[in-house]
Amino acid sequence: MEKLSVVIITFNEEKNIERCLKSVQSIADEIVVLDSFSTDKTKEICESFGVRFSAHKFDGHIQQKNRALALASNEWVLSLDADEAPDEELLNSIKQALENPTAEAYYFNRLTNYLGKWIRHSGWYPDQKLRLLKNSKGKWAGINPHDKIEMLDGIKPQYLKGELLHYSYYSIEQHIDQINKFTTIGAFEAHKKGRKSNMAIASIKSFWKFVRDYFFKLGILDGYYGFVICSLSAWATFNKYLKLRELIKNDA
Repeated sequence: MEKLSVVIITFNEEKNIERCLKSVQSIADEIVVLDSFSTDKTKEICESFGVRFSAHKFDGHIQQKNRALALASNEWVLSLDADEAPDEELLNSIKQALENPTAEAYYFNRLTNYLGKWIRHSGWYPDQKLRLLKNSKGKWAGINPHDKIEMLDGIKPQYLKGELLHYSYYSIEQHIDQINKFTTIGAFEAHKKGRKSNMAIASIKSFWKFVRDYFFKLGILDGYYGFVICSLSAWATFNKYLKLRELIKNDA
């Protein structure tokens, strides 16, 4: 069986990290945690599990996750966020993949828990994630804060059964705070790439975001929480493009 390094980045994750670490103990030959100088009990919890713990100033999700990959000792890595945990079926699928690898990367579905409810629509599911890979064959890329793993040309990831459980938000206030943070990052990244924005673009894109997620992606079937998620997702889109518009105006 191939040896596996589980790599995780953290910042003030005392509420989530223990669950994450417990979930991978049966498959990990090594657990690497790269922290961003947490001020809560994240470090103490990690050290109680005997992980390889280090810290580095956070300068972007993509940059930090690639640093974490570089710290792994094994060729096979499973890259997780602190608020994620593989379910039993996914753990078994990962074990089988490592016993007899038939690909150089694997992806699987992520199922998100929102305020205690599992969300199976609203544009949040199946939310397929490529997280298990040969370290030398891929890296984190994308546009902050929406990172993704990209493999070398010619590599075809395979699908694994099971779900990566994602414990996202515990309150609407936390969700709104995260939206404000992520839309600021997203606006700066879009500005660096020369993206355009005005009130018409912000309005149309946010309206379509709600219609797509609530009706076409069946957010309506998630009930009250589906409406909340789709509304806040649309607001996040509007927020990002307004912030981008402000950055463009400041350049003028």
